Amino acid sequence: MSIISSIKGKKVLITGADGFIGSHLTELLVQCSCDIRALVQYNSFGNWGWLDSVGCRSDIEVVAGDIRDENCISTSMEHIDIVFHLAALIAIPYSYQAPDSYVQTNVTGTLNILKAALHCGVERVLHTSTSEVYGSAQYVPIDERHPLQPQSPYSATKIAADALAESFYRSFGLPVAIVRPFNTYGPRQSARAVIPTVITQLLSGEGKIKLGNLEPTRDFNYVEDTCRGFLAIADCNDAIGTAVNIGSNKEISIGGLISLIQDIMESNVVIDSEDERVRPEKSEVNRLRCDHSRLVKLTGFKPQISLREGLTRTISWLSQPENLNRYKTDIYHV
Repeated sequence: MSIISSIKGKKVLITGADGFIGSHLTELLVQCSCDIRALVQYNSFGNWGWLDSVGCRSDIEVVAGDIRDENCISTSMEHIDIVFHLAALIAIPYSYQAPDSYVQTNVTGTLNILKAALHCGVERVLHTSTSEVYGSAQYVPIDERHPLQPQSPYSATKIAADALAESFYRSFGLPVAIVRPFNTYGPRQSARAVIPTVITQLLSGEGKIKLGNLEPTRDFNYVEDTCRGFLAIADCNDAIGTAVNIGSNKEISIGGLISLIQDIMESNVVIDSEDERVRPEKSEVNRLRCDHSRLVKLTGFKPQISLREGLTRTISWLSQPENLNRYKTDIYHV
């Protein structure tokens, strides 16, 4: 495939490789014949997150560490050609409770990545942003020129990290691209997200679905499309120094999403809105819809998997007992 031509055989560092998107990206890069160093968060259990369950585990070098530790990152960056920086704290509700940890991980951690990449002379850094940096849409579809508005501590730290990445490009010539995915979903997504929350509750036979606000709209993208978007941007010299959205240019309300999932699963349970699942009024991002024209213009890539197809694949994966058992459907995950 043309989108992987320049990265085939490269020595690649993936931070956050143990996570949802990171594990899928790791698998895809193995298929691209990359030499992969996967950075996972150190823990005393020796747990490598989702990398423990992927078939390519023996094909990669796994390093346990922490992006907040400058020495760890400097060591991990040695002899690396391309960096895919995905490691971050991402749960919005938890950022209300622990904003300091988000600054340390998302801002200081990213600074460590940028400094080490500059020192080691890497060929390219792909820094992962988020559509949450835009806040509630001031116009749609949202392009990369849309104003940035921090509506949660999480999004504030991602805006800061994006600014650091851009500053290293402008100040030091670091070849960095800012990848801005809209709402990614699919197998392995954590229970804090709405799609696995709904599906796992339905699969567990709950009499009602416990949710928050049903009115906000989102631009949902299947994880395979998000990862292929990463590869397309990594293969594009003209993406250096810019932010590039990855999204479908389609939106659906949370209520509409639930109806679609119920239709696929042939379920019709009651929806129960719980106050603890609702964001503070001024923090809620009410509308997101991606303008992906820059991605298409620069790379020729656009998402291919429809929402119905992606949801069907996700439901199939979650329906397997060994996967469903990983989720605690009886509690609210922040």
